[in-house]
Amino acid sequence: QVQLVESGGGLVQAGGSLRLSCAASGSIRDINAMGWYRQAPGKQRELVAAITSGGNTNYADSVKGRFTISRDYPKNAVYLQMNSLKPEDTAVYYCNAVLREDYYGSRYYDYWGQGTQVTVSS
Repeated sequence: QVQLVESGGGLVQAGGSLRLSCAASGSIRDINAMGWYRQAPGKQRELVAAITSGGNTNYADSVKGRFTISRDYPKNAVYLQMNSLKPEDTAVYYCNAVLREDYYGSRYYDYWGQGTQVTVSS
């Protein structure tokens, strides 16, 4: 069974930094894209950043220049370095992976972590 486990959330003052980590484990054949989404209270879940198997990245406009996504391919891990944090970055951050499990005929599906809270105080 595939699991995505996140870590690194917490409370930080505005202007500070946090680094989120996520590792996928289980019977995995390969991973296509990995990314981070967030959901603030009363709002829809939104894409923060994503990175493909080829290393192409995509960022929400609101985080460009402040957040950096990276991957460790052998470890099936993805990271989000968040700098110059703002109160509006406060949300639960979810790790996402589009992957195939390691069995014959498997297809790519979305998998999600349990979420980690990021709170930025003003």
